[in-house]
Amino acid sequence: MSEGAESPSELAARVKAGDRGAVARALNLVDDRRSARRADALVLLDALEGQGRGRRIGLTGAPGAGKSTLLDALATGLRARGRTVGILAVDPSSRKSGGALLGDRFRMGASARDAGVFFRSLAARDQLGGLAEVAGASVEVLAAAFDVVFVETVGVGQSEASVADFVDTLVFVAQPAAGDLLQFMKAGILEWPDVFFVNKSDLEGLATRTATELRAGLDLGRGEDPADRPPVLSGSARDGVGIDALIDALDAHHAKQDRTGEFRRRREAGRLARIESALVRRYGRFGLARLGGRPALEAFVAAHPARSAEGVIDALGARFEAGFAAKSEP
Repeated sequence: MSEGAESPSELAARVKAGDRGAVARALNLVDDRRSARRADALVLLDALEGQGRGRRIGLTGAPGAGKSTLLDALATGLRARGRTVGILAVDPSSRKSGGALLGDRFRMGASARDAGVFFRSLAARDQLGGLAEVAGASVEVLAAAFDVVFVETVGVGQSEASVADFVDTLVFVAQPAAGDLLQFMKAGILEWPDVFFVNKSDLEGLATRTATELRAGLDLGRGEDPADRPPVLSGSARDGVGIDALIDALDAHHAKQDRTGEFRRRREAGRLARIESALVRRYGRFGLARLGGRPALEAFVAAHPARSAEGVIDALGARFEAGFAAKSEP
């Protein structure tokens, strides 16, 4: 670090103070692929890990469901309640540049001009479910600076399962007449979400039918006590209908997580899942087996001093590469 340059610890302090410029610099740092910057990124992430006040909410659903319009309406509603909002939108990647195709503010409305809303696009980079490898680190940065953090996915593949590793609450946005109950169940979309929102309720008959099918699917597929099943809400993001009820449902889910201890359990499980996913992505299932399977991974994570998932991932990588190098020596 050159004289007068901002240290990772100083940057972390400014992020936690809500400095928008510092947030942008921190996001650039964790997205920097150069090895020379990796050490600074890990110091920053260790300083931010577990410090974020921000609740993390995933927004997923098929393209065309109106996720971006809903996101804009939610941000506006939360700002009216005095909360700051950070948004991470995982966009399709340009095949030529690898960057996000849609840009930071292309799809946002009035909330994009609000100083209490921070928006960042992230290229999917062909990761499963459209989630970039750097998404977890970016969420940590945003959660340290803002009251509520949204992660919006491109809504393809296994995005519901993937985004669940990064968030406290997952919202599935359905559009009327997008499919019948059998299609919902076959696609597996009933397994992960904590809240369902049927958008475009101005299509009254179709929206009512879709909500009814979702509730029926939850009755059949989730096996929970009826009181614990995810709520299915309807509204129109374009017209601002149902937005307050959705925010109330998100708050109720957060309160329940705090009350039952699910909040901490979900954070810990998500961190472990991110580490395991990175390990398998780099070294395949052989890598996990070589470590000793899931129990050995859990023990390694529990014992390692790094606070951030990224720090543990790098430590695992160094361990494997050292083992491979030793094995290849004559």
